[in-house]
Amino acid sequence: MNAAPTPLDSAQPIATSAQKHSRSFPWERIARQAILIAASLLVLLPAYFMMVTALKTPEAYSLSKFSLPNPLTLENFDVAMRGGRFLLWFLNSSILAIGAVALSLTVSAPAAFAIARMQFRGGHSFLALNTALMVLPPVVMLVPLFLFLANVRLISTYPGAALVYAGLVTPFSIYLLTNFFRSIPHELVESALIDGASSLTILLQIMTPLSAPALVTLVIVNGLWVWNDLLIALVLLPRDELRTLMVGITVFGSRYNNDVPVAMAGMLLASVPMLIAYLLGQRYFIRGLVAGAVKG
Repeated sequence: MNAAPTPLDSAQPIATSAQKHSRSFPWERIARQAILIAASLLVLLPAYFMMVTALKTPEAYSLSKFSLPNPLTLENFDVAMRGGRFLLWFLNSSILAIGAVALSLTVSAPAAFAIARMQFRGGHSFLALNTALMVLPPVVMLVPLFLFLANVRLISTYPGAALVYAGLVTPFSIYLLTNFFRSIPHELVESALIDGASSLTILLQIMTPLSAPALVTLVIVNGLWVWNDLLIALVLLPRDELRTLMVGITVFGSRYNNDVPVAMAGMLLASVPMLIAYLLGQRYFIRGLVAGAVKG
């Protein structure tokens, strides 16, 4: 007569499977880490090339493209500052980025609050249409926008360009803020309504302070997009004194196309402001993206 299997015998296959999994797991983890490291190095390679080239002399660059600068020089930055109108370009880009982001948030916050917290006919259809606009390439709308601004005499003006940029970044802003507003406990809104607070008061005094991560995320993402844009600024702001930093750097780079270290120094100067903004708001930026992605 066969003996009944003991609990120890029945658990043996499970233990064996767990041991096999534990043996294979370190190799899977090492493979994933290797892939991530390789992808990170590939992404960081252009930034490394820009930084080391900006600190090289033309002779050192001609001898080796990717080696560390030897000797190290800051003369390229001086040439870049004197050869272009960096302060004017920086001011123009700052005006456009600040104006477009502020205008977009002014429109997006009330719209997102209405979609997330108010029941009205067509709310879901409006959000679906807004989401569809997020995937529409800006280049498709460039000609109609140019003709419209020409008819209302807003070509080569900051208000016209700021309106266009604000309109292009507003769909993403509404989408992110809607998801974030929905993640805020409804009891807070109900308590404010019982106390007699208006919708505007709830938005300004409850929703906005609690949505700091989402707002910082939008400031960084939208500001970075406006700051780095080339095509729209090139078409809508053709006058030399209205050039943005990216347009000016493009013209500047074509002028110094034979002096790569000077051109890289100019591009490095252009990337510093947005890098500082990202580093200062990194904690809120990550929280805002995560909350906007998983809440609905």
